[in-house]
Amino acid sequence: MADPFDFDEVIDRREVPALKVHRMVLGTDGMGLFPAGVADMDFRAPKPILDAMAQRLAHGVFGYETIPDGLMPALIAWMKQRHAWTIHPDHILRAPNVLNSLSMAANLFTRPGDGIIVQPPVFFDFADIIAENGRRMVENPLVLSSGRYEMNFDELATCAADPRTTMLFLCNPHNPVGRVWTKAELTQLGAICRQNGVVVVSDEIHADITFQNFPYTPFASISDADAQNSITCLSPAKSFNIAACCGAFTVVSDENRRNALKAENSRLTVNKNNAFASVAMEVAYKDGGPWLDAAIAYIEGNLSLVRARLSDIPEASLIEPEGTFLIWLDFRQLGLSPSELTEFLRCEAGWAITRGIAFGDSGAGFGRLNIACPRARLERALDRLVQAISKTRDTAQ
Repeated sequence: MADPFDFDEVIDRREVPALKVHRMVLGTDGMGLFPAGVADMDFRAPKPILDAMAQRLAHGVFGYETIPDGLMPALIAWMKQRHAWTIHPDHILRAPNVLNSLSMAANLFTRPGDGIIVQPPVFFDFADIIAENGRRMVENPLVLSSGRYEMNFDELATCAADPRTTMLFLCNPHNPVGRVWTKAELTQLGAICRQNGVVVVSDEIHADITFQNFPYTPFASISDADAQNSITCLSPAKSFNIAACCGAFTVVSDENRRNALKAENSRLTVNKNNAFASVAMEVAYKDGGPWLDAAIAYIEGNLSLVRARLSDIPEASLIEPEGTFLIWLDFRQLGLSPSELTEFLRCEAGWAITRGIAFGDSGAGFGRLNIACPRARLERALDRLVQAISKTRDTAQ
């Protein structure tokens, strides 16, 4: 029987103004590079979503709409069935996107000048949100030990003890290092934050994309106390490759915070609904499971390819991911500065990936590679990297 999911299909992203292949990201001189920086997939969205959006388009009327009756039940059922997390329907708020929720939480539940803890190397927009909202970033860097990143809980406790540090941005699963935090790790983090009056705002946009034996644990599912002390940000954007046509959800158990967010949504008038986003999200949660399972299996196959090709190249080592379609590569053995590494990857290997230094100082010497692309394209890119490193090695000798 033929495979109903064709992840090997090569789709020209340049036919639309896709950020990944746009000159804003690649530069005017980089249009021929391997575009693997922006965190979306090169796979066509699931057919049930495409069919449902086409049906909605055929209706032809796009006036103001409410949230479809089936959307919230679909989200609740998905989280219950896939992740054993029971969400009360009254605790869910709509949001334009996850970053909007992070920004609103920072503004509502911290004061100007307050510290917000982050765990670098971490998604670079965390730093931008904190700075642009007049808050202060407090770093609790992850520790790389024997090729695996771990939280530094002693330092976290010290950071949280400062009375002007009032919030933590959690990345669960973690972008870019690929950790899927365990229940024990999240429990320890939650206890430290509760003891010190630090609210946890958890970005869980990569929740659905985890590998075998690494289950995602929603932070708010740890305990009622942690649910009350947290705000969870969810979206099907990454899971189903619909970032340009979907919204997000904020799960808030604490009634006072939930009411404050509702009021802010109203004040900023970001509580309107997009017909196509609603359709895409509802169908994703109702019918997208088989496609997602197949996509994860394909991504794991791409990961195996990367692992095999880099196994004999000490200058480029893989930090083993537990989830996401983003992998963290260690290029420190090349001995290059961040700018030199970027130049080497672009000019010698033909790669346009995300610079490690963008995720914080601890990311210097690393790079983030997106492997959610057709395998043949990834294989060609790896060939070029291996050749570039071999050439550098030969030149050094």
